[in-house]
Amino acid sequence: MADETAIKRAQEHFGKLLRKQMERVERMKETKDPVDLSKLKKIIIGVCGGDGIGPYICDSARMVMEHLLADRIKSGNIEVRTIDGLTIERRVEVMKAIPDDTLKELRKCHLILKGPTTTPKKGDPWPNIESANVAMRKELDLFANVRPVKVPELGIDWMFFRENTEGSYALGSDGIDVNDDLAIDFCVATAQGTERIIRAGFEHAKKSGVNYVSLVTKANVVKTTDGKFLNTAAEVAKDYPGVKWDDWFIDIMTAKLIDPYRRSDFKVMVLPNLYGDILTDEAAQIQGGVGTAGSANIGTKYSMFEAIHGSAPRMVTEGRAQYADPSSMIKAVALMLGHMGETEKAGQLEMALDICCQFEKKKVMTGRSNGATGDEFAQYVMDTIARKDLQKVWNKYVSDAVAAVKK
Repeated sequence: MADETAIKRAQEHFGKLLRKQMERVERMKETKDPVDLSKLKKIIIGVCGGDGIGPYICDSARMVMEHLLADRIKSGNIEVRTIDGLTIERRVEVMKAIPDDTLKELRKCHLILKGPTTTPKKGDPWPNIESANVAMRKELDLFANVRPVKVPELGIDWMFFRENTEGSYALGSDGIDVNDDLAIDFCVATAQGTERIIRAGFEHAKKSGVNYVSLVTKANVVKTTDGKFLNTAAEVAKDYPGVKWDDWFIDIMTAKLIDPYRRSDFKVMVLPNLYGDILTDEAAQIQGGVGTAGSANIGTKYSMFEAIHGSAPRMVTEGRAQYADPSSMIKAVALMLGHMGETEKAGQLEMALDICCQFEKKKVMTGRSNGATGDEFAQYVMDTIARKDLQKVWNKYVSDAVAAVKK
């Protein structure tokens, strides 16, 4: 027999969620044009270390960022600020995913370089508070999670556009235990949120000249929200007649990314939140692991750049945090530079990372004292950028790698 009291309580809970989402839709309808960073007299970059190894790898990446932006920092065109308060200890103290004072400081920035943060899970010694990442994406409306993956010798050059503020994660902390036997979570898709991430993917495909977009859903089973995602893509595609597009289900796409006969065909992939989280980690592993991948979180007013791996608290407790690999954070700096319009410097940093991580490996990161520290690796990257023959060296390494794969 149905528990009417439990049903009523669940209905009230769902009603509150609906009202919040409808209010969010109205805010999205009022969203203004994106901030043009090139027109700002001063760009404020906030550096937020996060948890565990976060402050260590953030500091190493900051060295590289400030080195490449030295002239603009000196002229006053760029100001770099340190923003504290995103540690798990502070978040638990106030029982908020992002403390109010920290969020206030973040809102004063245009760009944010953020280290990994700890999200408590069952068995952890922390209360079950919301992910700081998810909260920041929602609070600053960072709707597009953009992750590039490149493996030149395998012909891989992928760009992922993962929706950041909806899907299965939007209400990930707002599910309900209806009773002891029944638990329900929620998945959200709005017309506005879906259109803007799909349009971002098509715009990139058009501007980059690759002219190919793959939509990834499970619309054959998740017919309402994923169906809306796919139907919206069909409408947006009409505005981009020169861009070829197709759609794939998430299960087969995870297989195709490791299919040597098909994977190099894909260029731009657009996905709802949960599928994007899964697929980009798989893609990063093909590139060399999650430690090699950075991530951009783009909104109309704010943008945040981060590593895609966790905070590795064990490295801190074992006294090894200074040996944590900062490659992913330095990759995030490259994404930030590209977003700022510093395309030449972003390209130089990308090439330097390839040379340092994949080819020369003069400073090897092991995570222990038998390897380089993060700061030593950052210096290695900066020294590599300074090489006059950087482009020539990179071309030679890539050419040799491609030839080796073909043998």
